[in-house]
Amino acid sequence: MAVISTTGLTMQFGSQRALDSLDVEVPHGVTGLVGANGAGKTTLMSIALGLRSPTSGSITVLGLDPHRDAAKLRSLVGYGPERNLMPEDMPASDFVKHLAEVRGMPRSEAKGRASDALWLVGLGEERFRALGTMSTGQRQRVKLAQAIAADPSLVLLDEPTDGLDPVQRDEMLSLIKQISAEYDIDVMLSSHLLEEVERVCDHIVALDAGTVVAQGPLDELVGDTEVVVVELVQIDDLPDSVAAVVVRLEHAGLDVDRRGDELRVTGVERGATLNTIRDSIAAEQARLRRVQIGRRTLEDLFTAVES
Repeated sequence: MAVISTTGLTMQFGSQRALDSLDVEVPHGVTGLVGANGAGKTTLMSIALGLRSPTSGSITVLGLDPHRDAAKLRSLVGYGPERNLMPEDMPASDFVKHLAEVRGMPRSEAKGRASDALWLVGLGEERFRALGTMSTGQRQRVKLAQAIAADPSLVLLDEPTDGLDPVQRDEMLSLIKQISAEYDIDVMLSSHLLEEVERVCDHIVALDAGTVVAQGPLDELVGDTEVVVVELVQIDDLPDSVAAVVVRLEHAGLDVDRRGDELRVTGVERGATLNTIRDSIAAEQARLRRVQIGRRTLEDLFTAVES
């Protein structure tokens, strides 16, 4: 059974269609809900939580209807919202305990679970601090702690690394992966940062302007396809040698994604691809800054879809 399943799910806000007939299957594991800001990620999460009713179509979460089975679903799902709307004067431990109780956990058990969750996310020694005195990184950890404190089967996290520096982002992603693996909790996290989703997710649902543009296992979507990254130097007041190189590569049957002076080139066989790149650069007397061999990324997938 899919963790989340939708059929023809549509959400209309006046003249704006936020979701357009989504057919989505979210499996067990860690799923990345990706797309630019405004793609419909938060709207999909709010419908899955029963906070909004769709205009049309259907959705099940853990086999339950988010509206008809709202009380039962609330006890099974944790949620970490994007916005930091937390009571400034309340200690973190009281905040996490309160939300565990809201999700149906007995008061006698909620206090201990709140403490355990805060220790798990690295805030054990800070658990009695007021939320208003905490840094952005600490508040994001509190949001994760309250999402897992009531022992959920599924956790929805909306932009969990928003506002974090690179080190804090790494720590948050590691925590999410650890929690899913060690405690058998399914996770769906939304993000517009494709690189971090690649690091932590097993499955991807990609949205663009309210429609599904790709979904499936990450390994199948990006595969093991090699990409040769070629950075050229464009000389001012001279013809566009970069564009000329692109034309030659495409005529040779290679796929080329140009991003300014950087080309991402995909071919079938590495040796032949590198030889064609070398010959094309030499023929156009272009200047080479660097060549790097990598693998296809989610950004490449989105670029291919948009083109």
